[in-house]
Amino acid sequence: MKIETDLSKFTNDWYNPGNRIKVIAWFFTNSLIINNYFPIPMAIKIVVLKLFGAKIGSNFIIKPKVNIKYPWFLDIGDNVWIGETVWIDNFVKVTIENNSCISQGALLLTGNHDYKKSTFDLIPKEIYIEKGVWIGAKSIVCGGIRCMSHSVLAVNSVATKDLKSYTIYQGNPAIEARARIIND
Repeated sequence: MKIETDLSKFTNDWYNPGNRIKVIAWFFTNSLIINNYFPIPMAIKIVVLKLFGAKIGSNFIIKPKVNIKYPWFLDIGDNVWIGETVWIDNFVKVTIENNSCISQGALLLTGNHDYKKSTFDLIPKEIYIEKGVWIGAKSIVCGGIRCMSHSVLAVNSVATKDLKSYTIYQGNPAIEARARIIND
């Protein structure tokens, strides 16, 4: 007899992203300031993210309708661009180093589920995006992935394994397509 998934037994009581009041306050603040199309100045968005614990470097650009799960698990370097409708689903830490670009509609997904357990347990894993990385529009970076220096994840691709430096990846799952050569 095969064991079946039983979602009635699912619990993530062990997972605690922070103070409950802070989590609720962020939910409303995110909806009003970050995750909408209102023309709210970037300076205000940055102040709000920092007030909620995000570490943000200089010259940060964040476009409208970005969704960030928990800013206190977010570490952003200098000259980072976050495009429209990006979803940073960070149950745990997401690091984005200098001069990286996360394009429109991309998803940084730190949470997954253990399909081998009948209880479908939550599995959070960090994401690390090194300097000069470009995550293409509508692409997904899964938890536990390291996108190494100047790697590229092409449009609508899914990173399920680490991306090597100066390499372009595409597809689902993403595979090496070619070297990234940057001309001056």
